[in-house]
Amino acid sequence: MMTSLKAAIEFKYFVRGEAFFLRPGLLVKTGGLNHPGGASGYRIEWRGKSVAYITDTEHRAGELDSNVLALVDHADIAIYDANYTDEDYPSHAGWGHSTWQEAVKIARQASIKTLVLFHHDPARTDAMLDAIAAEASRAYAGTLVARESLVLSL
Repeated sequence: MMTSLKAAIEFKYFVRGEAFFLRPGLLVKTGGLNHPGGASGYRIEWRGKSVAYITDTEHRAGELDSNVLALVDHADIAIYDANYTDEDYPSHAGWGHSTWQEAVKIARQASIKTLVLFHHDPARTDAMLDAIAAEASRAYAGTLVARESLVLSL
């Protein structure tokens, strides 16, 4: 399968929690996430801008994950696993995913500029995602719901 990719691909092995440079000035910070079997979150910093990518993570009731907070702190863009809502989360506890409401709590604590909710439950319709987008944007200005063809610029 890798032979079908036309790009020059180089694999970087790392230990979660380590930071490394992909090239001079392009820093990648990593952190462990709360997911069955483990997962990694990333923060990419380049020329004073930052993007955090937090997928496959489950919040813990009543606390904000310090690994997540470190990765998203004052990020220009934070892309966060928001598979569930607070209402449907209890029947999915332990599956390794979070809610958009928890994403908003993290965004407030970390002063994220643009919060992007993604990793949507595949059963959600466009209308359901539009309703989540409206509610989330009211809860935290600058919140977007990821959708096909979305392009973000720093």
